[in-house]
Amino acid sequence: MTCLPRGSVTASRAPDVSLAHETISGARRYNGLVDQKHALSATAALIADPARAAMLLALLDGRALTAGELARAASVSAQSASAHLSKLVGGGMIAVHPQGRHRYYRMVGPEVGSVLETLGVIATSTPPRHLIRTPHDEALCFARTCYDHLAGSLAVHLAETLEDDGVLLPAGAGDREYALGPQGAAWLARIGIDYESPGQPRLASASANTGVSTGRGRPFARRCMDWTERRPHIGGALGVMLLDLFVDCGWLARKPDTRVLRVTDRGLHEFAELGVQADRVSVRP
Repeated sequence: MTCLPRGSVTASRAPDVSLAHETISGARRYNGLVDQKHALSATAALIADPARAAMLLALLDGRALTAGELARAASVSAQSASAHLSKLVGGGMIAVHPQGRHRYYRMVGPEVGSVLETLGVIATSTPPRHLIRTPHDEALCFARTCYDHLAGSLAVHLAETLEDDGVLLPAGAGDREYALGPQGAAWLARIGIDYESPGQPRLASASANTGVSTGRGRPFARRCMDWTERRPHIGGALGVMLLDLFVDCGWLARKPDTRVLRVTDRGLHEFAELGVQADRVSVRP
């Protein structure tokens, strides 16, 4: 419940302080704030169109794609694709970057990918195994990118292992984030990631000499709900760093033009060292 603004009480007229008045006034103020940019219903409508949903899913691996590539992904004509892309750009969900003769489209950030993954959890009320039959889709459920971090049953098993080992602990409102557990710093050092001081949270890769800031807008580690497993995997700055490390060190290999990730022979050994038997991880029934 929001408070009345300062100076709203006058000697000539006392404010209506009834519960109904406060509830209605609060709702009006909230709706006014929502409508100042993109209304919730308008944003939902952008995703609701099958062609636009297909385009957003094609961008979910973080790549930038041309209008032609997105038209093929959505199975629409170039003219229709142009109209859909214009709406997605205007709605603040994707950004366009001209380069030479081409215009490349990219998702504006991980928050859009997180929304799509969360909607996937709600949309697939039937267990995925009853819906997904092809080898490609089975591979997608096993290991894939969720915008810029690892998702799928492999990612969920990794998150559960790190929770069990005291590396990560659920934290934040509603346990929506991870905090570093008592074994966290040692585990990160073991795989080659240095965790700098909590006062200035930052993850730095010892091998690549690069870092990922965990400042405002990007938490240290998010509990990102996996749409095929319906259990959390690791997002946030730590999720980005882990995926980059696994790919750079040859544990995982990207399948071209898809979100699918393949566990290499080295990866089978290294994940087993972390307590994750990647050769035994399967899609949940």
